[in-house]
Amino acid sequence: MRRIHFFEIGDQPWCPRGIRRGVTDYCRFVTEHSGYFNPVAPLLAEAIRKTGARRILDMGSGAGGPWMSLLKRLRRLGVDVPVCLTDFDPNIESLERAQKRSGGVITFHAEPVDATQVPAELTGLRTMFSAFHHLCPEQARAALANAAAKGQPIAVFDGSRVSPFLAPLLVGTAIRVLLVTPFILPFSWSRLVWTYIIPALPLVLTFDVIVSMLRMYSVSEMRELTAGLDGYHWDIGTVRAWPIPLLLTYLIGMPKQCAG
Repeated sequence: MRRIHFFEIGDQPWCPRGIRRGVTDYCRFVTEHSGYFNPVAPLLAEAIRKTGARRILDMGSGAGGPWMSLLKRLRRLGVDVPVCLTDFDPNIESLERAQKRSGGVITFHAEPVDATQVPAELTGLRTMFSAFHHLCPEQARAALANAAAKGQPIAVFDGSRVSPFLAPLLVGTAIRVLLVTPFILPFSWSRLVWTYIIPALPLVLTFDVIVSMLRMYSVSEMRELTAGLDGYHWDIGTVRAWPIPLLLTYLIGMPKQCAG
């Protein structure tokens, strides 16, 4: 697979913890308030119904992901299931806040969870939002194979590679960071320092957003990743995001007997 897989600064262990947390908090704030992933609610609701999933196991949750808004959409579609948030580097403070705000509908797993080796006791419909592109092809394949080997359904939702005319949107990331940082909760002095005193967060997020867009998996690449994973039905395609004029790429896998 010919694909750019450059590193993102916020993923690196040498990146200061305050910056890493600032990155995940910003991404959660933007995702939650923009309703970016709301258009995938019908796809997710259908997957839950077909598989009979009683819980969603979200992986790569960062600071909480899109769930505060997405759960409302699912309820409107007649689907009401709890969500367990997990991450390879859990942001405990933000995950605790998500649990409190949801009234306990959202919980979290405090220990690190590797999407390629999910503990057997963590069951449910596995989801990944804006996280799949962080995995190199070998890891991405392993994450899908792990779900299939354990008979767990999986739903991946991510962006798509950006077209040239949207380049100014990416370059404007730094300005958006400067504008919204005071409104991101929970409040953090560290986030303010890394934004306004030492403006690392605007620069890091601009770099990471550009790299993210370059290494998004295409539909054809996702099909390549699922090749040979027999016994599973793989639905792969795109849906238009809102309000940003981008396509969301999705991959939903479930045992063939569930797909009908």
